[in-house]
Amino acid sequence: MLTRLKVSNFKNLVDVDLYLGPFTCVVGSNGVGKSNLFDAIRFLSALANHTLMEAAAAVRDQDSRTAPVRDLFHRVGNHYAERMTFEAEMIVPRRAIDDLGQEAEASITFLRYSLELAYRKTDDNLVRGNLAIVKEELVHITHGDAPRHLLFPHSAKDWRKSAVHGKRRVPYFISTAGEGENRVIKLHQDGGSSGRPLPRSAANLPRTVLSIANAAESPTALVARREMESWQMLQLEPSALRRPDEFGAPTHLGADGRYLAATLYRLGRHAGQQVSQDTVEGWKPESQDISSEQLLHLADQLDIQASAPQKVYSQIANRLAELIDGVHDIHIERDEKRELLTLCVKNEEGTLHPARALSDGTLRFLALAVLESDPQMQGVICLEEPENGIHPARITAILQLLRDIAVDTQEPVGEDNPLRQVIVNTHSPVVFQQVPAESVVFVKAREAIDEEGRLYKKAHFLCLSDTWRAKVSEDAARGDLLPYLRF
Repeated sequence: MLTRLKVSNFKNLVDVDLYLGPFTCVVGSNGVGKSNLFDAIRFLSALANHTLMEAAAAVRDQDSRTAPVRDLFHRVGNHYAERMTFEAEMIVPRRAIDDLGQEAEASITFLRYSLELAYRKTDDNLVRGNLAIVKEELVHITHGDAPRHLLFPHSAKDWRKSAVHGKRRVPYFISTAGEGENRVIKLHQDGGSSGRPLPRSAANLPRTVLSIANAAESPTALVARREMESWQMLQLEPSALRRPDEFGAPTHLGADGRYLAATLYRLGRHAGQQVSQDTVEGWKPESQDISSEQLLHLADQLDIQASAPQKVYSQIANRLAELIDGVHDIHIERDEKRELLTLCVKNEEGTLHPARALSDGTLRFLALAVLESDPQMQGVICLEEPENGIHPARITAILQLLRDIAVDTQEPVGEDNPLRQVIVNTHSPVVFQQVPAESVVFVKAREAIDEEGRLYKKAHFLCLSDTWRAKVSEDAARGDLLPYLRF
């Protein structure tokens, strides 16, 4: 969960310092920097698993992947910033699995990751510049400091106690020392002072040190890496949502909505397997002679096991019915001959409609309802303009669904309340008027002057008055909000 993000000199994000809650709606007109904020989050996520240049390519213009990496840096006229910086405060899950299948347990779960990147010229005309790491750090935030950093409303007893735990005497998990060619980035082992740090020369590092963390060397850094990898842009594409899935397909919803049927099928199977496990653990006959009463009990349990997947489908169907009229049930059709899973929705007349016949809005609602029901779906979910393709009368419903996907900060974190965060952006007055004021961040372009006296515009993030962000952020003026209030 990303609780605070500081960005400078990334595109038009200059000296941005943004506090985030479980659900955040970024509101502003076109071209002011809403998408650049999402690009910054996506860039950090990509850096946790890819090389510097691969991560840069992931956030450049999709139609211009050959554009120079320098285009990521803030520009005034023909003058580019030489460095860009990022600082992310985050709450991470307690455990994660590394690339070799080894489990890691974080020694503390509230962390701050800092990264400074510089532009480096190259002699290769095809590459057109490169990125170099100037500074990389991962440190912990103590229990005593947590209340000063977690400003959004939450239960200290139930939520914070379950989300922020562990301790660490030595602050660094990753640190940077030295200058120029002698600069080294150290990965500190979780043993603190008893474990020797592993230094790596920063001069030619092709990727961040965080991106190579594993369970053996630094479990906490590995958990932080997995958390950042989970930050994703959700861009639900109807064509991907409509596809049937092969039996061996991945069982987690893709960023474009693919694997919807396989994900829902996995949720149903998991429910059945859980009931089966409970049945086996609870089946302890007192003797080898099984009574008729015990057999009836076992038969009842097996019936429950068989119906468990349908119970999951029915719960999601009921959620969908709150949003879409005429939904009675959901069904996963198994085609044994072609080895395909097809998602079908049954209407009130009992007619099954396969995913390919469903409307775009129904499919988007369904994908979000599945996300809400999936405890394995954690991290940050960014969604641009959630109102697209949705009838105006249904906007309230989809906003409520998005808020329900996010972690409930009044309840303990657990399987029924995963550590999940939702950030959306919009320029719609309808959306603005239906989002709680405490969840709104307003962004506009503001003029500024750089050190050389050049005038430029940067993204400026504001909060609404009398909300929790007002303690640390400037309020939006009524004149800024008038275009959204007049609708």
